[in-house]
Amino acid sequence: MVLKEKIKGRITLDIAVKIYKTLFKGGLCVKIYIIEDDTVLREELAKMLVIYGYSCDYTDDFENIITLVQSAKPDLILLDINLPYYDGYHICREIRKQSEVPIIIVTSRNTDMDELMGMNLGADDFVTKPYNKQILLARIAAVLKRTEQKTQMEALEHRGLILSLAKSRVTFKNKTEELTKNEQHILSMLIKNSGRIVSREELMDELWQSDEFVDDNTLTVNVNRLRHKLDSVGANDFISTKRGQGYLI
Repeated sequence: MVLKEKIKGRITLDIAVKIYKTLFKGGLCVKIYIIEDDTVLREELAKMLVIYGYSCDYTDDFENIITLVQSAKPDLILLDINLPYYDGYHICREIRKQSEVPIIIVTSRNTDMDELMGMNLGADDFVTKPYNKQILLARIAAVLKRTEQKTQMEALEHRGLILSLAKSRVTFKNKTEELTKNEQHILSMLIKNSGRIVSREELMDELWQSDEFVDDNTLTVNVNRLRHKLDSVGANDFISTKRGQGYLI
């Protein structure tokens, strides 16, 4: 856009955020967490990403970076390798133990061994500094697209309710609730068999296959908790009880 060309290289991050919000009324959606200790580079990178429609987060607290990333819940992470306290390999490994959030390593280390280590630890892409900004943006877009496609394959939808199998959560009209493993199994089976009554015996068999001890009372408790969570996101009366037969959606 002309406005972006006119102000290129002469804006602060705060101004960039204001410009983006003015140009794109929908607001900031995809959040990128930048783990980079070079403040100048980090500021320029964040500024560029905001102008191109991303929300950015970062910190100088590298000692507690793992906890901070977990709290931020980003959609993608840009990760340097040479960092204070922990190197990027350690951070990548620890994040991968808990999350499938896409990670792109952005570093000045450019040997094949560096790239191999990063990919083996779970990074989704590897970009060396200095980088071409347009190529980095293209890499980010490509990784996000792959992640979206994977997420769609790992989700079930019924009457506007989305069950994420990858994240074990339900979303309805922009409200989200986390599910336990049993609650996810129950809802998944009901959605896959929508329009058909699923007996309590079938549900208990499904839960037994997940190595959980389940009796009749346990199933009742889990169904009631699941219903409460569905109600909390606005999906009221989503599961019907057919007395003596089972459940139906």
